[in-house]
Amino acid sequence: MTLEKMQLTNFVLRQFSGNFIGTRIRISNRDFETEINKRNYLKVLDGYAPFCKLFFLENWMPDVKSGTMPITKSNESRLVTAYVQRTRSELPVLERWFDGISAPTAKYLVVVAYTKEQLLKEEPCESITSKYGVVAILGQMSDFEEPASPITMMRNALGVKEGGSDFPIDRKKYLISVEFWSRNAKLKN
Repeated sequence: MTLEKMQLTNFVLRQFSGNFIGTRIRISNRDFETEINKRNYLKVLDGYAPFCKLFFLENWMPDVKSGTMPITKSNESRLVTAYVQRTRSELPVLERWFDGISAPTAKYLVVVAYTKEQLLKEEPCESITSKYGVVAILGQMSDFEEPASPITMMRNALGVKEGGSDFPIDRKKYLISVEFWSRNAKLKN
């Protein structure tokens, strides 16, 4: 499948900085945007809401690592927990991640994108001209959707004033998320 024309949002630019928890992108944001707009998708899935799509790509960058890792007896001592803000306007929430662990190179990139209409609802000053704006880039070892974390689901349900999307929690998906994130954690890489 050929990619939809997408733009990076201001929100996703944090993944191109050195202090990001999760998948960090180590090329310029312009180069990344150019690449995703000329590559083909492996598949496209509907996201958690009607305005969200997940675009799966093979990872072409050897220095982009997996953003998650299973928790084991041998690595659980490397888990860090702290209150984190994604942006200055959001309230800090409790997060956990591995620190100081070498992550494997991601096999897949999942580009999480919202429609232009949703982005303008959440960030009226965002200058998106494409159909979709990228809100997250997930490096994964698997080609299936890893669920959003429970706190992300809660934040989304809080509404746009608190950094969410105004989309209610789906109880079944929330419990699937709890199961996944009880066994896995993000990586700071």
